[in-house]
Amino acid sequence: MTNRLKQLRKEKGLTLDEIQNKTGIKRGTYNNYENGVTEPKLETWQKLADFFGVSVPYLQGISKVKDANAFDDFQ
Repeated sequence: MTNRLKQLRKEKGLTLDEIQNKTGIKRGTYNNYENGVTEPKLETWQKLADFFGVSVPYLQGISKVKDANAFDDFQ
């Protein structure tokens, strides 16, 4: 299973430096997340999902449901 961090970053036309500036996540750390070297904590997944405007499961690559509000009924 591959997360969609790199895909979404590229779709938005953002560099690793821009991700660092906009999210506060160091570029090396984010790069490790993109490449599956390390796994973000749940809070970080949520922060990134909010940043990209998608659901956490979509960002993690475990769901095809992109809409961040699709899972509101489960909260």
